[in-house]
Amino acid sequence: MPEITTPYATGTPCWTDLMAKDQQAALDFYRDLLGWQGQAGPAEFGGYAVCELRGKAVAGIGPAMAPEGQPEPPTVWTSYLATTDAQATQDAIVAAGGTLLVPVMDVGDLGRMLVAADPQGAVFGVWQAREFPGAQIVNEAGALLWNELHTSDVLAATAFYGEAFGITIEEMEGSEAYWEMKVGGRTVGGVTQVDNDPPGTPTHWLTYFAVDDVDSAVDALVKRNGTVLAPPFDMVAGRMAVVADPQGAPFALLKPRPM
Repeated sequence: MPEITTPYATGTPCWTDLMAKDQQAALDFYRDLLGWQGQAGPAEFGGYAVCELRGKAVAGIGPAMAPEGQPEPPTVWTSYLATTDAQATQDAIVAAGGTLLVPVMDVGDLGRMLVAADPQGAVFGVWQAREFPGAQIVNEAGALLWNELHTSDVLAATAFYGEAFGITIEEMEGSEAYWEMKVGGRTVGGVTQVDNDPPGTPTHWLTYFAVDDVDSAVDALVKRNGTVLAPPFDMVAGRMAVVADPQGAPFALLKPRPM
């Protein structure tokens, strides 16, 4: 079921994108690492590139831009959660204690979006699909596989994402330090404590991309001037590594354990 043919349910991670200081360098890097095809888009959308795998949308890469007088945004992958009503979700985010960074806006006929931070500071996006549904391929090599919240307060995150999106957060069976995000009883993402990260790491959402071979992918990343933050290791879900691209955007690579 890697190809998505039905709308994403509210609260489900549905897209991820990167705002890069050097857009073309990022497009070249992810083409070589994950096999994506993409080029700078039309000026009306700020040159935003929709990257594809087998002709299907998998992620976005745009040029980093900042409003006049504002600092340039950090180079990070942003996870987007689906909604059927961006304005209502924005209102719910604010009511639940979140902070708006980019208020709801139309993206042509493609959809509506906003960017916010939860009360602990983790930044995420919201996408209301119109003509563009979000990621069209997931859960296969080269595509989005998992989205994970690193938070300083799991109970507060449970309350916030429950109020804003109807997401439930439950401790994963057999684990005392990992939680599952669920929408309609279906697991859609994970939650861990940022205390498990290196000291000084801020709260954040981490994007995972699937690969066929983590070790060879990490070798290729290093040869292209990427950085290894956590070398390949085996864990309950498979073999993974945490890395950063040459412009500093962190993400994870995972080869899932066969089901």
